[in-house]
Amino acid sequence: MALFCLISLPVVLWAQSTTGITGKRDTSYSNYSAYNSTRKTHPDIRLVPELKSSLVAEKKDIEYCKRGERSLYTDAFYPASQTGAPHPAILIIHGGGWRSGNRTQHHPLAQHLAALGYVCFTPEYRLSTEALYPAAVYDLKAVLRWVRAHAATYHIDTARIAVLGFSAGGELAAFLGTTNGMARFEGEGCQAAYSSRVQAVVDLDGILSFVHPESGEGNDSLSTSAATYWFGYPKKANGALWQDASSLTHAGPQTPPFLFINSSVARMHAGRDDFRQVLDRYKIYSEVHSFDGAPHSFPLFDPWFEPMLQYIDGFLVKVFGRR
Repeated sequence: MALFCLISLPVVLWAQSTTGITGKRDTSYSNYSAYNSTRKTHPDIRLVPELKSSLVAEKKDIEYCKRGERSLYTDAFYPASQTGAPHPAILIIHGGGWRSGNRTQHHPLAQHLAALGYVCFTPEYRLSTEALYPAAVYDLKAVLRWVRAHAATYHIDTARIAVLGFSAGGELAAFLGTTNGMARFEGEGCQAAYSSRVQAVVDLDGILSFVHPESGEGNDSLSTSAATYWFGYPKKANGALWQDASSLTHAGPQTPPFLFINSSVARMHAGRDDFRQVLDRYKIYSEVHSFDGAPHSFPLFDPWFEPMLQYIDGFLVKVFGRR
């Protein structure tokens, strides 16, 4: 069915737009801006502070790849004790509409997971102000290869690597999982000898399809949508690209187990139920947890942070085994 849809989409001659590439970081989306916006409807929320714990060691500003003159960095949070069996690892991808956000936004989550025994990385990646799709995918697969190349340094079990993302980061996490082993999404260089495969995905309110009827992406009637900036094409101009960039298109027997944790905003998990049907067809484990009444930015705030952390840990213990 997916192949049929790709072929039957109309071909429109439309030049790819680079007007969204400004070369400047878009800092409009941050934890603080999300807090100021969300507390208007949820006045009792509290931003989750960073965790200061003797159980957690940190390294910041680690260069994982270089694209021309552009260095890409990640931060690492890991158990202070490196004794015993190697640890599972988690790549944590920030959101921001593929255009904004930054890698520090999920430091609290990385620290709490590290205290539970996971090695966590919070990478930056090229946003649409800097490079169009699939540059972000190339960067994140490069991080995964870098993690495997440095597994001994961080005491990582390379057979237990998960990718987790929020919002646009959740979409990217899902895409990394569904394109396991697909060479055309690897990009060039940056630890090319290593695998970028992941063994589990945690999707926090990230869409599974850009072209699904439930998706809100692509409405450019009032202003250019985040996805239109990222692809450089409106949906009507290059629907085949929008479909090929959708995780639902690539879901199949190679897809790892999935955990979905969702807000009450239905459009932010567009395609999820159809995606799970594909996983069921191949007997691939998945689970869903939803927070009634929760805003889209729930992963950043109490009272949802602690139950979210428990869901993530419970899922990874289930698919990876005990730490």
